[in-house]
Amino acid sequence: MSNILVLKSSILAEHSQTNQLSDYLLSKLPDANVVERDLGANPLPYFDGVAANALRGEPKTEQDQALLALSDSLIAELKNADTIIINAPMYNFNIPTQLKSYIDFIARPRVTFQYGANGAEGLIHGKKVIVLAAFGGIHQGQATDFVTPYLKTFLAFIGITDVQFVYAEAIGFGPDAIAKAQAGAKAKIDNIVKSL
Repeated sequence: MSNILVLKSSILAEHSQTNQLSDYLLSKLPDANVVERDLGANPLPYFDGVAANALRGEPKTEQDQALLALSDSLIAELKNADTIIINAPMYNFNIPTQLKSYIDFIARPRVTFQYGANGAEGLIHGKKVIVLAAFGGIHQGQATDFVTPYLKTFLAFIGITDVQFVYAEAIGFGPDAIAKAQAGAKAKIDNIVKSL
């Protein structure tokens, strides 16, 4: 049975296009063990200097220990998953702050990546990632899409290269465009599910 980690990052709850798509994807995998982390509804702490010292230095205070424990828990969820579904709506040309905080908390030297003679080496292997991206305009393959290259780069940095993207574009153009975007994205999801 497959272990799936779902990372929701939209602030729009049930109105979110990406949340609707990940719910649809999960409906196609009824036997999977699913862990869902809604970063929009339950955001992680802001990654500041205290958090950086707690994760990369010597945690001394109770706050440091709590931040380190949070990071350890997030990484354990990631390592336990066979498939990770990342909901990545575009906000102002990039990923939501909530998803960036998650990335900051799992980017741990000597835990999820390390540096060696040949540069950076990812330490997370054997994972499949499905990114569900929603754009208000049309950005796929354009210079204005910073979501795709950023996520590909970060995931490869920690060792994950089996990454597929599903796009719902032009959702800012109105109800007909949303319906068309959702239908196209769901058709792509149907094809992906066959390989899971």
